[in-house]
Amino acid sequence: MTIFTQNSATAIADLLPVNPDEPVFVLTDTVTQQLCLPALQTNARLQQAKIISIPNGDDNKTLNTLTEVWGFLSENGATRHSLIINLGGGMVTDLGGFAAATFKRGIDCINIPTTLLGAIDASSGGKTGINFLGLKNEIGAFHAPKAVVIDINFFRTLDTPNLLSGFAEMIKHALLDNSTLLGETLAFDVEHIDYNRLETLVRKNLDIKERIVAEDPHERGLRKALNLGHTIGHAIETLSHKTGEPLLHGYAVMWGLLCELYLSHLQHQFPTSTLNTILYFAKEHYGTFPFTCKQYDALFELMKHDKKNEAQTINFTLLADTGDIRIDQTATKEQIFEALDFVREN
Repeated sequence: MTIFTQNSATAIADLLPVNPDEPVFVLTDTVTQQLCLPALQTNARLQQAKIISIPNGDDNKTLNTLTEVWGFLSENGATRHSLIINLGGGMVTDLGGFAAATFKRGIDCINIPTTLLGAIDASSGGKTGINFLGLKNEIGAFHAPKAVVIDINFFRTLDTPNLLSGFAEMIKHALLDNSTLLGETLAFDVEHIDYNRLETLVRKNLDIKERIVAEDPHERGLRKALNLGHTIGHAIETLSHKTGEPLLHGYAVMWGLLCELYLSHLQHQFPTSTLNTILYFAKEHYGTFPFTCKQYDALFELMKHDKKNEAQTINFTLLADTGDIRIDQTATKEQIFEALDFVREN
């Protein structure tokens, strides 16, 4: 269930445990605690909630942080009937969802994404997890939240890079669906935000994602489409952290999208005009590709660890056209390197 609201504290009132003595927990990071938690605490019952604050940043989406959350729940009386409210970006909803999935074999959670990326990507669909051994979301579980509450006002706290990070996932959803939505998305003025228009686009995006997830909740078939751009994108993101110059998730996904659209062009004649339009948008707003050809082998090795792979074969979602999805596709090492050259050199 997805709820759009202008007042998160009011919207979740009916979702709290019936028993007023049952503990309610709010998981935040240090930034969200300062910027967004006060809006929830206008609800009298949430003023009594137990606050779990974890360090900000994807580097903290680890087993150590998860252990601290489990420990806090255990030490503060959480039961199987407790509720954890994950208030934050994708790192918080991923880790908090996994904590909820595993504590006492599963408790309820509500996701309140405070970033555009969190709303579009991590908060819905039931995927939860942590990073492990330097690999993105290597350990996790499917655990659908009781609700996702989206308050567009939280997005007003975002700087331009964090807004663009979420916007890359919106472009991905539009590519999966139809050319009209893709045109609307690319025409959106990311420098001067119309928040009412942004909410309309977010609704359309979540309709696409929820339709796909409802048909394939555990990623046996169609849901693999949502991985468009992520096989190469996750490798780019992981390597950026290893080299000490971390990229925001959506920036890595944007470069992954372009690489995989180039593979789509090579293998399925994805239109050159659409590919070049998105390339121009990326170069204008996301900067330059962050790696050189000397790092291609490292990227390729990271791709080999992707969760979608089967029998040591790197697995991609590709497109023949906007909305024409081809799952379970492969590419040679030479083709992958050619795709990396395309985004680096153009």
